[in-house]
Amino acid sequence: MKAVQFSEYGGPEVLNLVDLPDPHPGPGQVRIKVHAVGISGTDWKLRAGELSFGATLPQTTGTDVAGVVDEIGEGVSDVAVGDRVFGVSDNGAGAAELALLTFRAPIPAPLGFVDAAALPVALETATRALDRLGVTDGMSVFINGASGGIGSTAVQLAVARGARVIGAAGAANQNYLRLLGAEPVTYGAGMTERVRALAPDGVDAALDVAGSGVLAELIDLAPGAGDVITLADFQGAKDHGVHFSNGFQDGHAFHALHTIGGLIETGRFWLPVDKTLPLADIAEAHRISEQGRVRGRLVLVVG
Repeated sequence: MKAVQFSEYGGPEVLNLVDLPDPHPGPGQVRIKVHAVGISGTDWKLRAGELSFGATLPQTTGTDVAGVVDEIGEGVSDVAVGDRVFGVSDNGAGAAELALLTFRAPIPAPLGFVDAAALPVALETATRALDRLGVTDGMSVFINGASGGIGSTAVQLAVARGARVIGAAGAANQNYLRLLGAEPVTYGAGMTERVRALAPDGVDAALDVAGSGVLAELIDLAPGAGDVITLADFQGAKDHGVHFSNGFQDGHAFHALHTIGGLIETGRFWLPVDKTLPLADIAEAHRISEQGRVRGRLVLVVG
């Protein structure tokens, strides 16, 4: 099969389309013919060597996938050959013609492969953070970095839980945040004052998706450091006593793959795809992702 691989850490140019052996599913796994692959910030950070998780080179890439089941492993009973599914590629090897999945769910009926491939990591990450913060009906939440894939997802999931959401994004994304159900404010100097103009007593919880060095401000807006979570500022979390959430420490929240369909089908959840590119243009997709100006998600189309 064709798959994307890199043999050294570096810029997008280290990504290569190569021939690899076809994978076959083990117990509990399914294999899919990949139709679309989502691009997340974790992908380029792994490629750049900023994250390693103990992996050795060469490495494959790509986590969010959507496609059609073409082979099932022992003990699999939730899906069958021919089913449309989306989920997380095992071993981060989704940027390929074939991928193995342990965490997967049927694609909600209204979605095509491209839209489904945008969802898994953003959905899991946002759900995990909101669960950890205990976001529920009647709470107020501030989300820093609210217009990207994870931020957009967190905004809508928090709104669906009955929370009031204030979100920070660039000036060009203020109306977009309103469409998602958030009260928008802009980044930069004076952000805390802009939030307090909307919520004079602060908020019940704060989530940092952007990692832009604002944890001290978020602590000031929330009751305390224990009511703040960051997904992107590891060093800042240590410096300020804030929890840095990851799936290894907190446990995954892939149960969200099975519950998002109801929100999608009732029009209460929508994650836009900013741009699609062919698999062969994955280096360009990584360049765009690194620039950090994506509204929603980038998706690669396979085949």
